[in-house]
Amino acid sequence: MGKWTLIALVGLVAFIYIFNASWRVAAPEGRVQLLAHRGVHQTFDLEGVDNDTCTATRIREPVAPEIENTIGSMRAAFDLGADVVELDVHPTTDGQFAIFHDWTVDCRTQGAGATRDHDMAYLKTLDIGYGYTADGGKSFPLRGKGVGLMPTFSEVLTAFPEGKFLINFKSNEAREGDMLAEMLAEHPAWRSNVWGVYGGAAPTNRAIERIVGLRGYSGGSLKRCIVRYIALGWTGFVPEDCRNTILLVPLNVGPWLWGWPHLFAARMQAAGSTIILRGDYGGGILPGGIDTEADMARVPDGFSGYVWTNEIARIAPLLQN
Repeated sequence: MGKWTLIALVGLVAFIYIFNASWRVAAPEGRVQLLAHRGVHQTFDLEGVDNDTCTATRIREPVAPEIENTIGSMRAAFDLGADVVELDVHPTTDGQFAIFHDWTVDCRTQGAGATRDHDMAYLKTLDIGYGYTADGGKSFPLRGKGVGLMPTFSEVLTAFPEGKFLINFKSNEAREGDMLAEMLAEHPAWRSNVWGVYGGAAPTNRAIERIVGLRGYSGGSLKRCIVRYIALGWTGFVPEDCRNTILLVPLNVGPWLWGWPHLFAARMQAAGSTIILRGDYGGGILPGGIDTEADMARVPDGFSGYVWTNEIARIAPLLQN
């Protein structure tokens, strides 16, 4: 390599570094905001968890009185300081949205079958605390306490007129996006409560197409955004998949993003996007939440996006110190 080629190469590297240096911009104004995953809920060991694992049978002590995805769990989360609550929706056979995490009711309730294969009247008869155990089935501390507590999305929006919700479509059926659009058209006052959507690409994209100003993401759109930004973001280019959306960024992926944290945040803000930080990604397992004091210590100083947490009762007080 010749002298001048080496000088040019060093100069190019220096230019790229300075052009993408986080310190080129001030930290965005604002505070860390909290996104409570499933409201206040029982946490469980993630090791070995896959799509078919019954997580109700591996919850940790102590057992909280709240049951995930219920109005009580959401109220507790908002009372603790949640800015947004994440919840899961399933269409029912009578045209409503049931709020429940699992594809089937077998794990958490005394019932059986796919959640979406039932009407709401049947789902209201179930005890959604039935299957929880922290000691391998020796005791079931929430059994009998969840009868009738599976809410509809309409009930949630009525209970929390000021609440903000991130909706997880559990299927890849476009009709669910249509259902949400029609529900909000019928009740326009609820539009401000729907903060965002994610999940299957078909319902997510359909909802975004039909509901003005709605933002959301699917696994595919998120992956395209991250990969393309890592490849091209050094030029300042923001890929289309990173624009006007919600970006889920695992803690261990953030440092790979050009301009992380403040310049990256400024670029995404200018592109109309919001950042949610989650736990580390690795080994093909979905990232967890920002759930410990050690996790919070890794959130960049001055970060003013959202942190996704399964432990809002533990994390919220840390922001008050």
